[in-house]
Amino acid sequence: MKMNLFELPPACGEEVTDVLWENGTLRVERIVSRGDVSPDGFWYDQDEDEWVSVLQGSAALEFPEGREELNPGDTVFLPAHRRHRVAFTSTEPPCIWLCVFGKKGQK
Repeated sequence: MKMNLFELPPACGEEVTDVLWENGTLRVERIVSRGDVSPDGFWYDQDEDEWVSVLQGSAALEFPEGREELNPGDTVFLPAHRRHRVAFTSTEPPCIWLCVFGKKGQK
């Protein structure tokens, strides 16, 4: 089914995640953020590797040792268990993320 990554879902007051494709090992998501950030004191500590790219808007990821500003075209690789949080996402234009999550294959 055809989808345009830049076609925005209606604003609903929260971040919108669309799973574009997945199999048992990989998952590709489009996330639309409109000023959404991680709750105070919350840190992601995921079991999966994650590669993120900002397609539109801007964002900032925070790590225990610093902060990374992201603009259109910027990418970051977050290995599994790399603690991070979303410190900022733009509202106008909304931040559109393209994310690829990966798990180690089962033996």
